[in-house]
Amino acid sequence: MAKQLKVGVVGTGGWGKNHLRVFSELGTLACLCDVDPERAAAWSQKYGCKAYTDVEEMLSSEELDAVTVCTPTVTHFEVASKVLKGGVHAFVEKPLTASSAEGRKLIELAKDAGKFLTVGFIERFNPAMVDAKAAINSSTLGEPLLLEFHRENKWEGRITDVGIIPDTSVHDIDSARWLLDEEPNVVFARAGNVLSERREDFAVITLGFEKQKSAFIMSNWVTPKRLRQLSVVCTKGVITLDFITQEIRFDNGSGTQIPRRQFMEPLMEEMKAFLESIKSGKQPLVTPKDGLNNTIIAEAALASSKSGDPIYLNL
Repeated sequence: MAKQLKVGVVGTGGWGKNHLRVFSELGTLACLCDVDPERAAAWSQKYGCKAYTDVEEMLSSEELDAVTVCTPTVTHFEVASKVLKGGVHAFVEKPLTASSAEGRKLIELAKDAGKFLTVGFIERFNPAMVDAKAAINSSTLGEPLLLEFHRENKWEGRITDVGIIPDTSVHDIDSARWLLDEEPNVVFARAGNVLSERREDFAVITLGFEKQKSAFIMSNWVTPKRLRQLSVVCTKGVITLDFITQEIRFDNGSGTQIPRRQFMEPLMEEMKAFLESIKSGKQPLVTPKDGLNNTIIAEAALASSKSGDPIYLNL
């Protein structure tokens, strides 16, 4: 019988609690760590696993195969560094780090440790996105030209260390790169704030790719309705999908197709894939370079929004 992997979760707040649930259901949750002792104790009781309030103590006390980092963005580098130096595979929720400089250092640490470092870009595991990627790869509707993303949700005050571009827009930055399988060479953005004095809470980002392809990314924490949608205009038709309902439709000159499938939880699919990578020794779908480039593009968007100028990239 194959050895059951053991996973620890660091940070059990907004998104970390979902990691706890998924790994518990998969039978791989070994322990958790949270700086809040009461919260750590509550989750420990719920899932019947050991709780810690210090990452280094957890790493020295447990024999773990992997750790997922679900702490605030500004702590990603510090926590993930400890995980990798402890000889454990690291899954870091997006964005990889608070800066590209930290990202580069973290990638080097992963190389030195000989351990996997991957980032939580969950939309790659959304069944609707998987179908869209397959359609683009097969040129079913011709070549993609324009990608238009809408990601909207009322800000609940949970994210305080970064603004909407590195926290939310970065999902669609990654999706655009993945769907087109290339890097943008120019970024132009406008961003502003109406809810917070310190961070941007709405943004429009344009990514320019080779052969006139473009991605338009619209994100805001202002509107009360939760919306996550994508439209892909191709030379022979249009792909439209809803990230929430997982519905996808293909429109061309012959009519409309709306495939039916069973709903699948993207986080569950993402974590299954992560665990399978560890078992097989094969690099996870989201590479450290993906995480770094997404951060670089987000930084370029922030710079563009401040200067009013396009930022040219060579990734």
